[in-house]
Amino acid sequence: MTTLTLYYDGLCPFCVAEMQRLHRWDRAGQLGFVDISQAGFDPAELGVDTAALGLELHGRDANGRMLVGIDTMLAAYTLVGRGWLVAPLRVAVFRPHLARWYRWFARNRYRISRWLGYRPITRCDGDRCKIGNPFLR
Repeated sequence: MTTLTLYYDGLCPFCVAEMQRLHRWDRAGQLGFVDISQAGFDPAELGVDTAALGLELHGRDANGRMLVGIDTMLAAYTLVGRGWLVAPLRVAVFRPHLARWYRWFARNRYRISRWLGYRPITRCDGDRCKIGNPFLR
């Protein structure tokens, strides 16, 4: 059963790599993954528009509650047993600063992906190519 669904940007190489990592760590199958860049994706049922989804990582828990930014990261990493990696997100005095840093990072994720050496993922089947979906390999 999916406990948390993550809405990620499949055109962002860093984001895709991070979703792949979370997917590998998710031995209990608690995470779901939705690529907001895929044709046909409709955010209407989420109550959030595509532009907002593109600004920060969003997640929806099993109760339908939306999480945004560092709260989404904290929930996802905790569910896969890696909460220690994001432990500073739990510290009240650090949260506003880390949230601000995260929003800067999210706005610059394509540039940062290039700086870190991440490249777009492309998978082609016949004459159709899909970019970014880590679960097509």
